[in-house]
Amino acid sequence: MRETISPFKEKFSVPLLWIFSTVFLSGIFIFAAIPKAEAQGEDGRRYISIIQNAFDFIQRNYVTEVDPEVLFEGAMSGLFNALGDPYSSFLPEKEMAGLNETTQGNFGGLGLYISKPIGEQPGGKPPYVEVAAPIEDTPGWRAGINPGDLIIKINDEYTDVLTMDEVLARLRGEPGVEIKLLIRRGEKLEFPIAITRAIIEVPTVKYAMIGDIGYVRIITFTPMTVDRTVEALNHFKAQNARSIVIDLRNNYGGLLQSAIGVCDLFLNGGLVVTTRSRMNGSNIVYHARQATEVPLTMPIVTLINRGSASASEIVAGALKDRGRAYLVGEKSFGKGSVQQVYNLDTVGFKLTTAHYFTPSDASIDQIGIPPDREVLFPEFSDADMELLNALINANRIPAFVAENPQASAAEVNAFVLRLSEEYRLDISLLRRLIRNEQNRTVIAPVYDLEYDVQLQEAVNILRSGNYSRLMQTAKTLKALQEESEGEEVLAS
Repeated sequence: MRETISPFKEKFSVPLLWIFSTVFLSGIFIFAAIPKAEAQGEDGRRYISIIQNAFDFIQRNYVTEVDPEVLFEGAMSGLFNALGDPYSSFLPEKEMAGLNETTQGNFGGLGLYISKPIGEQPGGKPPYVEVAAPIEDTPGWRAGINPGDLIIKINDEYTDVLTMDEVLARLRGEPGVEIKLLIRRGEKLEFPIAITRAIIEVPTVKYAMIGDIGYVRIITFTPMTVDRTVEALNHFKAQNARSIVIDLRNNYGGLLQSAIGVCDLFLNGGLVVTTRSRMNGSNIVYHARQATEVPLTMPIVTLINRGSASASEIVAGALKDRGRAYLVGEKSFGKGSVQQVYNLDTVGFKLTTAHYFTPSDASIDQIGIPPDREVLFPEFSDADMELLNALINANRIPAFVAENPQASAAEVNAFVLRLSEEYRLDISLLRRLIRNEQNRTVIAPVYDLEYDVQLQEAVNILRSGNYSRLMQTAKTLKALQEESEGEEVLAS
């Protein structure tokens, strides 16, 4: 299976994010039985023999008795770490169980999708855990954690010295237990957060009408996503929707077949995605079925951002390259590789086996998908960041919302003016922060058109009458990549 932003989001947060802290899904996962291992020639057989000898020697001669399972798991972890691929890893028994829970749509943890870099980082930066996205309506989301945030400490332990397995072991566990995190946001903000573990149920689709526009937010791709999307489309049809917004922001991926199933709803046959590998069995061409739930004349705008990855990029890439949707937002994450999960008795491993290509034959791995129209949330000066850091650490906004759950517009305005005078921050930013905090105390709204500038742009495009002209000038991903390569050559 497998696998952030805000008016205050790119640097801090907007469509109201989502993430999990137990197993981080990072690609397209396909469960399979492990094939019989075959060493690659004499070198392979020699190395396997050396490993076996070392294993046996440690068992016989180490100063104290060693559990063979500990040696086995350590050796397997080292084997996959040596690949230098953050998406390939050994999965101990607990992680295999957690992965199965996640693919079924629920698990225990904080509600954060996370990743951890492997090896030396540019500029000698420590390899801290990074939040890819929070899962909406979970403890991590309600605590205000944003995509791109770094988790510096977990319960006073620095994360740069922990393995991914150790990180997951500390974040996952018994519900009701409080976990203390130190969060770094951007270059200037650093603040502590205490989050209580809970059972995480992963939502998959939310939808609503924006006037005569159907708005569907696909949060992740699970076995239920296609059915839930069909429900949304049926609702739009009953409400006489004239166009659709598909929101894939902060969607960090999910099941390949679910992503293809969603494309089936909007495409009438034709290519969706191709996977390519050195293994013949992983070279597959996927086509949409010869039918569609949505008329081909229905205008569609798709929203993407840096939290859109893997399966969501397959959908965005297919709709763009097939001329079916206009993309708005920010460049996507660039997770264009395929992972398979193999079982080894009660344990297993996750291995990158292929890359996928969009219908125009473009690979977006480590590149991302650029939107047809870029819309960014405001960035902040160093001075603003320091002021914002002081405001966040003072906990003023959460305290106000907790003390005034039914605050009137007048009370909010008065509080905003006080904060503006005290912290010299923009009034519109303060209003967004208060709105975000208010939303975290209830079930998240399906959308927030007042502060979501990317959604505002999508709505404006669909209502402007210029959609057809914009689609005629939109280029495929392959054409955009070739233009970019040509510009690089000229520049050199």
